[in-house]
Amino acid sequence: MLLRVVHRTTYQYTSAVTLGHSQLRLTPRTFHRQRTLSSRVTITPGPSTRRDWTDCYGNDAIYFTLEEPHRELSIESRALVDVFVGSQLPVNDTQPWEYTRSVLRTPETPEAIEAQAFLFDSFRAERSPEALDYALPSFRAGISLTDAVRDLTSRIYRDFRYDPAATNIHTTTKHLLGDRRGVCQDFAHLEIACLRSLGLAARYISGYMLTRPPPGKVKMVGADASHAWVSVYFPERGWIDLDPTNDRTPGDDYITLGWGRDYDDVSPARGLVLGGGGGRLAVSVDVAEQPANLGRVPL
Repeated sequence: MLLRVVHRTTYQYTSAVTLGHSQLRLTPRTFHRQRTLSSRVTITPGPSTRRDWTDCYGNDAIYFTLEEPHRELSIESRALVDVFVGSQLPVNDTQPWEYTRSVLRTPETPEAIEAQAFLFDSFRAERSPEALDYALPSFRAGISLTDAVRDLTSRIYRDFRYDPAATNIHTTTKHLLGDRRGVCQDFAHLEIACLRSLGLAARYISGYMLTRPPPGKVKMVGADASHAWVSVYFPERGWIDLDPTNDRTPGDDYITLGWGRDYDDVSPARGLVLGGGGGRLAVSVDVAEQPANLGRVPL
């Protein structure tokens, strides 16, 4: 599927910002499940310095500095992405989930060694007795990893209510387990914490999902949003994605921006400013299917 995404972020300040340092991760990755055909990130006002680089997880990133006093900062990212077949759980998987845990304890392949980086605590996805207790009903002795992660994903979908007003970027998995309300970021962090508490490798995926309006309705401009899901390491198969917010495996209607240990590694925009007083943030995202006969039209 050929998808076009436009992501706009605007910061408005009550007083002038005199200095700002920011990092962006807004360029979709190219890897075996998708290919970024074109991309552009526009920053207004124009930065005094800008550096495009690749972080330790292979994500495209931008660092920039603004030294011109300003009351508004606008960031617009546009990309055209060819998404191939989505991430699918293995069929007829009979290998007990404990096998994967043992492989990660004594890894022998470069892929398993690399996956070990996603075994350990991160700030927003810590291993804990509470996360382990929640995960264990899905991970009975001898059950396959496929069946276990499918069940865990479905339980999070059933047990937790989507509520954008219930949490913020500082919400912990312990709080989420008590309140049972949150957003995609929270559900992804919870599933990662559960898997790591079991000795399994899991990483956080930042991206977008194509949404379609109800029958007979027109899709509203700016109605889409950034999305988050998880990826689980399977020996000999690699990384398999799961979306606990929607209880499904991501398909060719998902765009991957990047991955890391948790949200902090792949947040779309973050930074520090000097001045500014109070402020207001506005974000809009549009993801649309690009007709194949239009090809690579200009961004």
